[in-house]
Amino acid sequence: MITSLLIANRGEIACRIIRTARDMGIRTVAVYSDADAKALHVRQADEAVHIGASPARESYLVGEKIIAAALATKAEAIHPGYGFLSENAEFAQAVIDAGLIWVGPRPASITAMGLKDAAKTLMAAAGVPVTPGYMGENQDPAFLAERADEIGYPVLIKAVAGGGGKGMRKVDAAADFADSLASCQREATASFGNAHVLIEKYIQRPRHIEVQVFGDTHGNIVHLFERDCSLQRRHQKVIEEAPAPGMDEATREQLCAAAVKAAKAVDYVGAGTIEFIADASEGLRADRIWFMEMNTRLQVEHPVTEEITGVDLVEWQLRVASGEPLPKRQDELSINGWAMEARLYAEDPAKGFLPSIGRLEFFELDGSVRIDTGVYQGSDVSPFYDPMIAKMIAHDRDREEAMQSLAWALNDSKIWPVKNNAAFLINALEHPDFASGNVDTGLLQRAGDALIPDEAIIGDDLARSAEQYTNQPIAGFRLNRERNQKAILSVNGVATVIEIPIFDYVDPRPFVFSQEPPTGFFQTGNGQTWWIEPYRYIGGAHAGAHDGDILSPMPGRIIAVEVTAGQAVTKGQKLLTLEAMKMEHTLTAPFDGTVAELNAVAGAQVQVEALLVRIEAAE
Repeated sequence: MITSLLIANRGEIACRIIRTARDMGIRTVAVYSDADAKALHVRQADEAVHIGASPARESYLVGEKIIAAALATKAEAIHPGYGFLSENAEFAQAVIDAGLIWVGPRPASITAMGLKDAAKTLMAAAGVPVTPGYMGENQDPAFLAERADEIGYPVLIKAVAGGGGKGMRKVDAAADFADSLASCQREATASFGNAHVLIEKYIQRPRHIEVQVFGDTHGNIVHLFERDCSLQRRHQKVIEEAPAPGMDEATREQLCAAAVKAAKAVDYVGAGTIEFIADASEGLRADRIWFMEMNTRLQVEHPVTEEITGVDLVEWQLRVASGEPLPKRQDELSINGWAMEARLYAEDPAKGFLPSIGRLEFFELDGSVRIDTGVYQGSDVSPFYDPMIAKMIAHDRDREEAMQSLAWALNDSKIWPVKNNAAFLINALEHPDFASGNVDTGLLQRAGDALIPDEAIIGDDLARSAEQYTNQPIAGFRLNRERNQKAILSVNGVATVIEIPIFDYVDPRPFVFSQEPPTGFFQTGNGQTWWIEPYRYIGGAHAGAHDGDILSPMPGRIIAVEVTAGQAVTKGQKLLTLEAMKMEHTLTAPFDGTVAELNAVAGAQVQVEALLVRIEAAE
């Protein structure tokens, strides 16, 4: 058995591998770039080696540095994780040539399945069903256009060396083929250094179904059933599950047998995934499921397979790499329940899913489900790498319960101030088509903006937040007094006026903000997190205060003033921006009115509760 292991990766997959290695008594070595000096995988490993600057091309993609680190730390083996160099046959061979154990498939297998056209030709020869199309060497545009006409529109142009949705174009009509081909080839050249493409029939109602396979050096190959990864956004997987909804036993048996046949065709060793595309227009049928490609590595979504089979796939990888036979035979593997995984990204759905970088000042995920993560509270989300910060995996008795467990866990996610996609994931899970299992790869595109979460916190939530500032019950009933009290709260730096209802049965003592703690707290709901702070209280013991007073919520510096004295403003209009606690806080008008007093000057330092702007209500 391997006794020491270097992980040539970062983030959650590095932490995932370290966890299993530690359980097996294997010493672990991490590698890290400048940006990852304080990363979780560095903290968890027994030893860590710095390998370069923050850009991956200067660190995690430099095979020579990784091999040198393994030799220097006397590691016996290298596990590549996924991404980076995991499917680089030259790196795999270099590891072997250095006298180290490569925890992965043979370099020849990686090469055989690395190009989509060659892989499909190989699979067709092995009797594995492939999508109708052209995979030949002739790349003349006129010739390719003729092949597209023969296949029938719509067709899909795909870069043979592609991945991650790059170098791929759907073409609906012959008139669009030439431009789409040129665009696809330019992107393929820029991304992969290879302009070669293949043409295949575009499936109108596609589902992405893949089968986990595993081989050892003794000639044994098994499958660990299928996963459905059809819920995708721009060809990127969003939510994965196992088994696939709507899969009957007969279809599963034929599909998995085809996957094993594919793995045997390349004498496969280790963990691999055979990806298929299914035409789901008439449900899942074996004669409408075709080979798409093979991933010669561990997949991001491998946890759902682990959950339904009870198998630790990383442990299997390490045992097979050590020369042991597979721990289980095919007849010893079975499906138990249902598992579903959501990819939690540091990205802003409201801004086109742009990555959101910065420090995770608050990071707490619901432990009722499995969490695979590479960050912790206080981690910095870097602009240099993929913005996935965690995977949340629910396992339950059936699909409905797994889906519900995952939605509940996402709902309780507490992440701030970095934007994230938890609320978007909840909306996707609750979409009627996904909930019913009627899913295909175009579902999210069709749903469009309906899945983008509304970031506004609702009034009832704010009222409950205000109550948490009190050191006694909310102010009670009193004759000749308004039935509601008001407070101004800062919600992520935006001033918000709320009304707090008064009930006859409540203690009539005046409402005051608690001073412990004075800085505020987090409010969560529907997968979103807000930082709530008091501005000031209006009404009750402070009834004389002006409702339009905009006070500084904390000491800080004014960096922008957006209004002038006497200017008419509308509710929610931006008044000024205050920089405090290394963050920008936007202060807005609480109602329609006029700027009656303006004491804010750009660049000025202000103290807490300093009157910055006074708004007089419109008549």
